Amino acid sequence: MAVVGRAPGRPARAAILVVLAVFTVVLVGRGCDGSERAPAGPSPSTTVSATDTDAVARSPLTGRAGRTGGPVLAVKIDNVGPARPHTGLSQADLVYVEQVESGLTRLLAVYSSDLPDRVGPVRSARESDLELLRQFGRPALAFSGAQSGLLPVVAAAPVYDVSPAHAPGAYLRDGSRPAPHNLYAAPERLLAAAPDASAPRDIGFRFGAAPPGGTADRDRTVRYPDGSVGVRWSAGEQRWLVSFDGEPATTTDGGRLGAPTVVVQYVTVRPSGFHDRWGNTSPYSETVGGGQAVVLRDGKAYDARWSRPDAAAGTRFTTPDGGPVNFAPGQVWIVLAPLPR
Repeated sequence: MAVVGRAPGRPARAAILVVLAVFTVVLVGRGCDGSERAPAGPSPSTTVSATDTDAVARSPLTGRAGRTGGPVLAVKIDNVGPARPHTGLSQADLVYVEQVESGLTRLLAVYSSDLPDRVGPVRSARESDLELLRQFGRPALAFSGAQSGLLPVVAAAPVYDVSPAHAPGAYLRDGSRPAPHNLYAAPERLLAAAPDASAPRDIGFRFGAAPPGGTADRDRTVRYPDGSVGVRWSAGEQRWLVSFDGEPATTTDGGRLGAPTVVVQYVTVRPSGFHDRWGNTSPYSETVGGGQAVVLRDGKAYDARWSRPDAAAGTRFTTPDGGPVNFAPGQVWIVLAPLPR
């Protein structure tokens, strides 16, 4: 504009150009009718990852807009009959289902976006939890305890141990329930004991429009040696409603449990080097490597493959031809299922 202003005999034209330029900027920033134009953002079909730089921040764990979350907290939760209904599960970003001794299941709930006032019942950790959590960086891990030989392994792992031994003020016993199914924790107090716990990061999940294809699927059950996890699609709620051992899964604070996306991830379940107090060998669910999976969303099932090259890497779910299998935004359940025999 300085060059235009110095051109001899053309000051009026320069002034007109300046006015036109300003007017154009105003029109671009506003609609032609003078209304504010919303910032450009991803369309509903856009794949969202933790590395996206959209104007709207999104959680890499749920794909929800504006909910990037705080430090990552993982809580090991009991899942036998006397432990139900659970507390605080509805607010988890992710819920993993794992096999433990005697063919039973236990849950690993991951929090970042929202923290309930109370969560539980809290139970003991397993060796495979440590491998599973490596993809989150260094999260806080809440658990009631562990087999004595496993405690040094936990201490050496990249997690912040916020068990009762390290955060006693975060736990309480509920006298209305029988032990050991009555230990609960306050997440805010747990995280106060792990001030440097990792922020949420890209763990390989992608959110957006469903891939093409898929098979209509309204009801699916994953069976363990002594338990089962079932999901049923609710078109009215637009989520998969969860059942344990054939009974509806509910919480004390949030009603029926369910999620827009449920992943059945088939993994090798082998014996670990540890056992419980009764001598039963603890199973180890291998979550590094690759294998088959089924992604359930929108009332359909999508065949997929999962891949996690090493413990520090995230887990990606892809179609048979290598494309991403996007999840629906919201809570995600990952059912670590034994390989079919």
